[in-house]
Amino acid sequence: MLTAGGASLADVVKTTLFLADMADFQTVNKIYGARFAGAPPARSTVQVAALPKGGLVEIEMIAYAPAAVAG
Repeated sequence: MLTAGGASLADVVKTTLFLADMADFQTVNKIYGARFAGAPPARSTVQVAALPKGGLVEIEMIAYAPAAVAG
């Protein structure tokens, strides 16, 4: 969805991670760190009772890409 809006992971300024089991936090944090090298965006992480289709992780991202808006 980022690319459809003319943005990339470099434009992400805030994420919210929804975990079905907080025991997965270490694994998710490692993967997250690899995707957002350098200064990662602001982040919140919460445990939820369930995710759609039995998912284990869902990530919501907010991106700011002024060039995509102006273009």
